[in-house]
Amino acid sequence: MSIDTERQKNSVNPIRLLLKIPVPWVFVLAYLVGVGLQFLFRPDSVSEELRRLSLICGIVLFTISGVIAGWGLFIFHKAHTTTTPGEKSAMLVTRGPYRLSRNPMCVSLTLAYLGEAGMLAQILPLVVLPFTLAYINWVVIPLEESKLKEVFGEKYEQYCASVRRWI
Repeated sequence: MSIDTERQKNSVNPIRLLLKIPVPWVFVLAYLVGVGLQFLFRPDSVSEELRRLSLICGIVLFTISGVIAGWGLFIFHKAHTTTTPGEKSAMLVTRGPYRLSRNPMCVSLTLAYLGEAGMLAQILPLVVLPFTLAYINWVVIPLEESKLKEVFGEKYEQYCASVRRWI
C-alpha cells in the first residue's frame, strides 16, 4: 500500500463524519445552535399577542409533523424496510405520504423544527434552518437516492419522475 493510499484511508472526511449523525439529530443539533444564538443575542421580546399566535402556529405545525412522521414510520414498519439513510432498503415505499413527497420524514422534521421555534417564540433558530436543509438536500438525500437507484433501478427512477423530492 502506498503512502498516499494510507493517508487517504486514515484521513478524516468531515462529510463522512456528518453522515454518521442520524437525520433527526441533525435537526436537533441545528436547533440547539439556534437556541445558543437566541441566548447570545437575546432579541427583543415579542408582544403577548404575538407570542400566543406563535404558540398556536407552533402547536399546529408540530402536530402536523407528528402525523406525517407517524404515518411514514407506520408504512415503513408495515413494509419491513429501513428508515435509515444509506442502508439497503427491502422495499420501495410509494404509498401514504410517499405519494406526495420522496422525503416526507425530512418534511416532517422541518415542520417539527418550525413548530418548536413557534411554540417557544424563538426567531434565531430559524437562521440556522436553511443551512440544515441545504445539508440534507445536497448531501444526505443524494446519498440515499444513489442507494435506492442501486437497489430499485428503473422503478425508483420512475418514482422520482412522478414524485417531487420535498413537496
